[in-house]
Amino acid sequence: MEIQKVYTKKIKKFIQDYLHEKDPFKLFLSLQKKVDYDLKLAVEQLTARQKGLKKIPEWANNLSLFFPVNLSVEQASSEETARFKTELVKGTSMIDLTGGFGIDTFYLGANFKSVNYCERDENLVDIFRYNMDILGMSHVKTFHGDGLEILGRFPEPFDLIYVDPARRGEHNQKLFKLADCEPDVVANWDLMKSKGKNILVKVSPMLDLKQAINELPELQQVWVLSVKNEVKELLLLWQEEQGLSEAQIHCVDLGTAGRQDFDFTLAKEQEASSTFSEVKSYIIEPMASIMKAGAFKLFGQQFGLDKLHPNSHLYTSDSYSEDIPGRVFEVIREFKQPKKELKSTFPSGKVNVIARNFALSTEEIKSKFKLKDGGEDFLICTKVGESYRVFHCRKMR
Repeated sequence: MEIQKVYTKKIKKFIQDYLHEKDPFKLFLSLQKKVDYDLKLAVEQLTARQKGLKKIPEWANNLSLFFPVNLSVEQASSEETARFKTELVKGTSMIDLTGGFGIDTFYLGANFKSVNYCERDENLVDIFRYNMDILGMSHVKTFHGDGLEILGRFPEPFDLIYVDPARRGEHNQKLFKLADCEPDVVANWDLMKSKGKNILVKVSPMLDLKQAINELPELQQVWVLSVKNEVKELLLLWQEEQGLSEAQIHCVDLGTAGRQDFDFTLAKEQEASSTFSEVKSYIIEPMASIMKAGAFKLFGQQFGLDKLHPNSHLYTSDSYSEDIPGRVFEVIREFKQPKKELKSTFPSGKVNVIARNFALSTEEIKSKFKLKDGGEDFLICTKVGESYRVFHCRKMR
């Protein structure tokens, strides 16, 4: 497809006018046979761009760029996570073995003089090449084909090999093992080490972290990356010059109030111990990246917190540090008779429900008691000791 010929000024104007249209398909029906440009292409571009407005606003608001109409936008890194990766590795040359829409290639590429983009989908290659010309990225070379095969053509090692293995199999099932993804990083690890001084692998947030470290025991750094307390990516880094005996795990949250960090190793978590107590003045929940990484004992030990139950992963204290990486809730009261007390306390039914290690799920609780999320109050339902308990709380931070 010759993008410069089909992506006309009229289509760009259409996107500008209707960027925030809630129902693009309805728009398509209403404008059929009333415009003198490719309306189907215009609506496809509008829909794809709308998917990227929150995720990649810099690109979504640039009307000169062309968007793919398949799942590439949904599967791409967000602007925030792509920018985060630029802090990890710098150098002269890099290669992205699984380029896709090219968000990571573009942002990481700012750190390198020579950038190589590889992609099997020829349509995505054409779109990426077109967009890089628009963005003035003249130091980027594009390759259509298998990234590992292309990697083998280069005689000199790269300062960075970046790869984002596909996370679905032939029948679209979700994959949780690194070796089951495509390309198979585990099987090709020796090849990649021979061709790169640094290897950065982006993997699914559903992947088992300990298993990934077992599959690639030479990893030195692991990042569990969340945005606004939702885990988005796991990043695995091997560096030729590093000599760490055990992978350092970095839990990072990129929130609206700023960045929060928590670092540990699996050995330190194994050595740590938990203490338990009744509910005190505050209930604390670690940020999502810590929960994903499994630093349950070390989190409580480091911040002087007691756990409510071995499997609840909620903590309690009569005080808390302002820099604690998690959410803090002040306990207002405990509901002894939830059905009766909930109705009188929240007559509108509006309260934010959190269920952790409880007899009912969050959705089941909301359905049973006719509750809906909203307002400043929280209902924390969890197991304390051997009892299921319900607490009315207010978020402090």
